[in-house]
Amino acid sequence: MNLEKLTEQVCAIAKTTGAFLLEENHKISAQDIEVKSKNSLVTYVDKSAEKQIIDALTPLIPEAGFIAEEGTSDKKGETYNWVIDPLDGTTNFIHGLPIYCVSIGLLKGKDELLVGVIYEPNLDECFYAWKDGGAYLNGKSIQVSETDKIENSLFATGFPYYDYHKMDGYLKVLKDLMFNSRGIRRLGSAAVDLAYVACGRFEAFYEYSLNPWDVAAGALIVEEAGGVVFDFKRGKDYIFGKEIIASTPKVYEDLQTFIDKDFQND
Repeated sequence: MNLEKLTEQVCAIAKTTGAFLLEENHKISAQDIEVKSKNSLVTYVDKSAEKQIIDALTPLIPEAGFIAEEGTSDKKGETYNWVIDPLDGTTNFIHGLPIYCVSIGLLKGKDELLVGVIYEPNLDECFYAWKDGGAYLNGKSIQVSETDKIENSLFATGFPYYDYHKMDGYLKVLKDLMFNSRGIRRLGSAAVDLAYVACGRFEAFYEYSLNPWDVAAGALIVEEAGGVVFDFKRGKDYIFGKEIIASTPKVYEDLQTFIDKDFQND
C-alpha cells in the first residue's frame, strides 16, 4: 500500500467535501437541525457529506469498513477501517462560526493509524500525514511548537456538553492552566485543535468524552509532527478510550502532572 499516494487521494476527497460544506453553509435553516442527544446536533449536510466521503473512499480500499459519526454505512472491515467525521464542529457550522472541518483517518486493526487528513475549508488549510511520512500543511512540512515552558504555552480544550461525570477534575485542570499558562482556547472542533497542535499554534490539547472520529486523523498528524499523544492515564487508548492529551514533548509532563493530580479520583 502506497500511503503517500493514498493520502493525496484522501486530501482531494476532503477538499471536495469541504467545498460542499461551504456551499451549503448559507442554506441551513432551523428546520434542518436535528438533535441526536443533549447538545449533539446534526443536519442533512453532515449526512450528505459523510455519504459523499464513503462513496469516494470505497474504491481506494474495497475491503475497508467505516467508523463514521453519522452511521451512513454499517460496513466494518476486518483489517482496515476509515474513521470519518464529515463535519467536525457542527454547532459552529449551524451558528455561522467559521471553525469546522472534514476529518478522515485510516485505521489498521484497533490502534494503528496509517493516514490522517483534516481539511478546514474556511481557511483552505489541509493538514495531513501518513505513517512514518511526516506531517504537512498545504504541502509544507510542519512540526509541533518548540516552546519548552508551560508559562509560555497556549492550550486548547473542549468543554463537556453532555458528559459531566468528570467535571470537577476538568475544572481543576482549567484553573491550574489559567494560573500557569499563557491561556486556554476552546474552538469547538477537536480535529482542528489537534491540527493546530501539530503545526505549533497550540502547545497542547486535552479533552474527555470524545469519539474515534474526533481524534483519529488528528492524533496521527500530531505524532508525525513530532508530538506525543496519550490518554489521561499515560496510556495509548486515545482512539476508543474517550480521552486524549496531544502535546509537544517539552510541555507534556507539566500538563500531565495537572491531569494526574486533578483527575486522581476519576
